Parts: sequence; structure tokens; C-alpha cells
Amino acid sequence: MIKKIMESVREYKKASILSPVFVTLEVVMEVIIPILMARLIDQGLNRGNMRATWFYGIIMLACAAVSLSFGALAGKFCATASTGLAKNLRHDLFAAVQGFSFKNIDDFSTGSLVTRMTTDVTNVQMAYMLLIRIAFRAPLMLIFSLIMSFVINARMSLYFLIAVPILGVALGLIIKYAHPLFRKVFKIFDRLNTVVQENLRGIRVVKSYVRKDHEIEKFDGISGDIYTTYSKAEKLMALNSPVMQAVMYACMLVIAWAGAKLIVAGSLTTGQLTSLITYIMMILMSLMMLSMIFVMLTIAQASGERIVEVLNTKSSLTNAADPVESVKDGSIVFDNVSFSYADDPNKLSLKNINLNVKPGEQIGIIGGTGSAKSSLVQLIPRLYDATVGTVYVGGIDVKNIDLTVLRHDVSMVLQKNVLFAGTIADNLRWGNPDATDAELWRACEVACADEFIREMPDGLDTMIEQGGTNVSGGQKQRLCIARAVLAQPKILILDDSTSAVDTKTDAKIRKGLKEVIPGTTTLIIAQRISSIEGADRIVVMEHGTIADVGTSDELLSRSDIYREVYNTQMQMKGGQTHAEA
Repeated sequence: MIKKIMESVREYKKASILSPVFVTLEVVMEVIIPILMARLIDQGLNRGNMRATWFYGIIMLACAAVSLSFGALAGKFCATASTGLAKNLRHDLFAAVQGFSFKNIDDFSTGSLVTRMTTDVTNVQMAYMLLIRIAFRAPLMLIFSLIMSFVINARMSLYFLIAVPILGVALGLIIKYAHPLFRKVFKIFDRLNTVVQENLRGIRVVKSYVRKDHEIEKFDGISGDIYTTYSKAEKLMALNSPVMQAVMYACMLVIAWAGAKLIVAGSLTTGQLTSLITYIMMILMSLMMLSMIFVMLTIAQASGERIVEVLNTKSSLTNAADPVESVKDGSIVFDNVSFSYADDPNKLSLKNINLNVKPGEQIGIIGGTGSAKSSLVQLIPRLYDATVGTVYVGGIDVKNIDLTVLRHDVSMVLQKNVLFAGTIADNLRWGNPDATDAELWRACEVACADEFIREMPDGLDTMIEQGGTNVSGGQKQRLCIARAVLAQPKILILDDSTSAVDTKTDAKIRKGLKEVIPGTTTLIIAQRISSIEGADRIVVMEHGTIADVGTSDELLSRSDIYREVYNTQMQMKGGQTHAEA
């Protein structure tokens, strides 16, 4: 885990090294000061020697100033290194997620990924800051203070050595029981983030069904779980401070009592006892800092493991060793394809699919809910890989085509249309970053989006709010279709992408697609018969299999499924059914 996280330090290695170097120099200066203070007391004040008093006093001030300078430099480099690590970690996490396949994304909830990029990275940042500064300072201060204590009086310093293992055992036991609780807390944080995101995304539904109280109750339940678990962990960690203070104050009392006897006996000077007490305070502060580090590291360990889990996840979709860099045409072949989201042959969503689509053909796909229509088309641009069998595009196995090339030549308008914050033009240029305004307008005309865009005060420069909340469902669908058209793909997949537009607009869009990209193979998933009735062929899906393939007239004569849907929709329109005709 540590090795993987340290890979993200990169350009901040120098700052990461300089921080502990300056910390070491700072500690050396601080440890020298009590010895100088003992000399000032014993050789200056006690003897009434003002020259010695001024001499050692000035040296102490100089050491303090130098120590302060080293401390400031250590803090500067520490801040640079820790915030740099956090920046790189977030970049690496985001880049890793961008490379994930749909299957990888399915394995992590959105809330979990957000928590890992925010809370978990912040925890690791804090731990790293402590490691390269306090984690160096505290042990060095402890060791140097012990050495100086032994130089002054070895017998008195033995009391410190007794305290260290006692504290070590206590800290080890606390961390052993607290770490699992912190891991549990972060998993609950994932659930909390998911609930918040779902609520904000579906706030209109919440309000329309008056489910505010239910959502608050659900949020409070998870928030309460965080409180309960975090409280248990923090209570365990809180034991650290009283145990440490009890042991160290006991040491101070013993040393004060034993030191007074030694002063009376003449084997210890007042200045030496003062220095010993100062070193005791330094050791106490060192142990306090170490305990703080252990607390933070316990939390950061759980966060680090979660971060590394994402970084170590390899995409289930990778390029072949020598991928094909071009797609010849828009032909599609499904050769005995079966597919399972769980990669389990016993839990297949698609079963034994055989389909041959010619370049430039327009294929309609229809079927009931859960018939795996979307699953079928998602195999074409390799959003998922077939579990069994092979999918060919342009006569080449999709696994042998470069992913970037394949997805550029296969434009897909997903069932859930997504627009990003920015202008309409910005969103459209996802299809073609170099598109001119004229090309943007032409694509909008094809998608019948130009009508409402021209009515907007800023036209193509109109801002789209996050999630496209300031445009209607039909407008969002038309913008997404225009975006796909701009890519000039060899294959265009419309996954129920005109469900929110009227039948007249739907027909205009299909006509426009034939005119602007005539050689493009088009696959249209639809619930409305009118959206696919004029297709070259229609694929009827049922329970993950192809029930029939043919033209509308052919299917009306032989497919019960298609005929039932057709007649039902004609009756709803008030028209004459095929059977009656």
C-alpha cells in the first residue's frame, strides 16, 4: 500500500526529503538549548558571573533563532510535499476511473469513489504531512533528549526507558481495536454519499411524492451509524492521552524526588536537574506527538487501503498487443454471442445471439423491459465484452480494434442522456472538438435542436447547468443526438433516444440522419413502433434472445410479439389495427 501511494509523490520528492532534513537540524538546535541553560545557571547565575550569563544567554538566543528558521523551512517544504501528494493522488484516482470499463465502475458505487477522492485523500495528506515532519521530529527529539539525559545523569535517565515500552504496548492495543472501526466508518461514509447524491439527483421526485420526511429519516439513520461507530473508535483512541500522561507525570515525580536527594548529596547540580526536567518535557511532547501520529496513521491506513484498491484495479477492457487502427465500414456481426454482467455463464443476460448487419443498414430493435436490448448494443463499442462468442465491426473482432478508434467510429446516445456544465457548443463539441459553428448548426438541424436553440438569447453560447437541468428531456435528447452526429461515425446507436420527443420530430430526426450520414449504420432501440417501422430490418428481443428479425410487414405476418405491440400502439392512437385491416 505504502509503495503504491508513494508513487504519487513524483515531482515533490525533493520537498519530501528537505522537510525531514530541516526538521533534524531544528531538533538538534532545540536539544542543545537545555545544556546551555544548565551552564548558564551553574556557571553564570549561581556563581554571580554576569559574563558567563550573557555569553550563554546570547548563544541560547542564537540557537533559538536558528531553530525557528529551520522549523519554518521544514513547515514550508512539508506543506508543499503533502498538498502535492494529495493533488497527484486525486489525479491518479480520477485518471484510473476514466480508464475503467463499465464493469469496473459497476463494482464501485459513485458515492464510494467520491469519498475516496475527497475524504480518503485528505486523510492520507494529513498523515503524510505528519510523517515527513512530526514523525521525524518526535523520534529524533525523543532519542536526542534521552542521550542528553544520559550524558547528564545515566541513573536518573533509566526511568525514561521504563516508560517507553509501557506506552508502546498501550498504543499497540488501542490501534489493534480501533483500526477495524475506522474501516467500517469509511464504508458507511460511502453509503451516506450515495444517499445524498441520489436525493439531489432525484429531488424533483422526492418533492412530487412528498417523501422529504422519509429521505431525512434515511439520511439520519446512516448519519447515526457514522456517529456510533466513529464514537467507539475515538473513545478507544482517547485512552492514549491519559495513559501517556499518567506514565510520564509519574516519571517526572520520581525524577524530581530523586533529583532533590542528589542535589542535597552534592552529586547533581541545580542546572543539571533543570535540564533533566526540560528533557522530560521534551520527551513528554515527543510521546504526545507520536501518539497523535499513531491516531492519524490508524485513520489514514484505512483510507490508504481504499485508495490503493482503486489504483490497483485494472480495467477489464484493454487494447490488444497490436490493435487495428482503423475501422473499414459499419458492418456488425454477432457470432453466437452470450453475455453476463457477472461473468457467470449461468447468469446470462444475452444468449446465443447471431446477427449480421450490413454497412449503412438501419436496424430497429424492440422488445419488452428486461429483454437486454441495451446490453446487446453496448457490446458493439466494447462498453462490455462478450462472455461467449465474438462481436465483429468492419469484419474485425472488436477486441482487436484500438478502443479509441472503435469508440470514435461507434457513436452511442445512451438511454440516460447526459449533458455537462458549460455552453451548448461545448457539449456538442464532445462529438468533434474542431467543429465549426456552421457544423454545429447543421448537426442541430439534423437532431431538430436548432429550433429551441435559436429561441435562446445566447444561442449556442447558452449555458447548460450541471446535469442539463435547465433544458427539457426532449431538448436534452436532441442535443445528445446532435453531439453524436458531429462525430460522423460509421455506426450510430440510439438507445431509446427519442422517447421524449413527439412522433413528428422523431420522424424528422430519422429523415435527417439518412440525409446527413447516409453511409452510417444506424441501430435504433425504441418502444414506439413508429420510430422503427421504416427501418430496413427490425430485431425483436425476448428474454435476452433474438425472437425474430425482419421488416415491419414480415414481422406483422409471423411475429406474435411484434404484432401485439403494433396493434396495442395503433389502438392507443385510435387507428385501425393490422388484424382489422
